[in-house]
Amino acid sequence: MDINEARRDLAATFRWSYQLGLSEGICNHYSWSVNDQCFLVNPMGRHWSEITASDMLLVDSAGDVVEGEGCVEPTALFIHWRVHQLASHARCILHTHMPYATAIACLEHSRLEMISQNAVRFMDDIAYDDDYGGLAHDTSEGDRIAKALGDKRILFLAHHGVIVVGPTIAQAFDDLYYLERACQVQVLAQSTNQRLKRIDDATARRANNQMTGDLAEFSSTHLAAIRRILDRTSPDYAE
Repeated sequence: MDINEARRDLAATFRWSYQLGLSEGICNHYSWSVNDQCFLVNPMGRHWSEITASDMLLVDSAGDVVEGEGCVEPTALFIHWRVHQLASHARCILHTHMPYATAIACLEHSRLEMISQNAVRFMDDIAYDDDYGGLAHDTSEGDRIAKALGDKRILFLAHHGVIVVGPTIAQAFDDLYYLERACQVQVLAQSTNQRLKRIDDATARRANNQMTGDLAEFSSTHLAAIRRILDRTSPDYAE
């Protein structure tokens, strides 16, 4: 992907994430690996509602800004750069404290249950880090997170939030969106104090297989639709 197009895609996902209520102050980070040496990431201090394509920083492995104005938040460097380096499938990394997924990450049994169609989309592709160790203030925490992620698309971070990775910005964001929807359904279902009705493994796996083949095309169509809306309502995102 062209780096300028990647900047616009990232800016669009930030704007849309804010509108969906997935942001938290000026915290959390989205990144895209340009090559083995550099990645794009949002600058420290910019609110997701105001981020533009030109705001995205091009950062090297030392944390130095190669292109852009501002600085990279330290935990973004320690988490994102190490995961980009150690997980080959993580071209795009989205880290949020989005409410419903984080609520599940705070449970004693912090697992996404296969109770909804959106949940089975992620069957066998979720990892769980059950050991909260505080803020990521050095590369060892990024290495630990990358190891916990393994070859999965989703990582639940106990007491913290989630990390979603993908080969493209569109695929990672599409997963992020549907993950939060699946978590929302689970939290609402659990709030009834009735037993969860789980989908049996064979049916869940069949539904998962039905979805998998279309994810790349579906996700790119999803992001294109989001950008069309932003082109009409907030065109400055692409500047």
